[in-house]
Amino acid sequence: TALACVATMSIRIPTPGTGGYIHPGDAIVILSGVVLGPSYGLLAAGIGSAMSDLLGGYFVYVPITFVIKGLIALFSGLFTEIAKDSKSRYVAVLLGGVIDIVLVAGGYFICEFFLYGSSAAASIPANIIQGVGGLIISSYCTRY
Repeated sequence: TALACVATMSIRIPTPGTGGYIHPGDAIVILSGVVLGPSYGLLAAGIGSAMSDLLGGYFVYVPITFVIKGLIALFSGLFTEIAKDSKSRYVAVLLGGVIDIVLVAGGYFICEFFLYGSSAAASIPANIIQGVGGLIISSYCTRY
């Protein structure tokens, strides 16, 4: 939980449109599911990421972040449980990264659409970049 919070708050690159930011926390979200399993990963990633929104002043995003980041860790954990060997575990991490890209870009867009209207689309490219960064970092970490 603490790692997800700190990784999310450590580096913040502001994004246009919704006032959000790109951060390396998604790598910890994916790895939470891989290392802790689906249930504990969901809680660690969801609570840690939501805590970073709470501490950072993004109050409206706290429940949204909890659900989206928790689901990413849940799916990452489920994919990892299915994996039988190290090669398929690596594929499971990559699938978790793809789920991250889809849920972060799509999930936040849907929620932000109700908050900001069509200008929420401005956050999609930045959320895709953030998801790709999380995929790269988490897949690199699982190589060793």
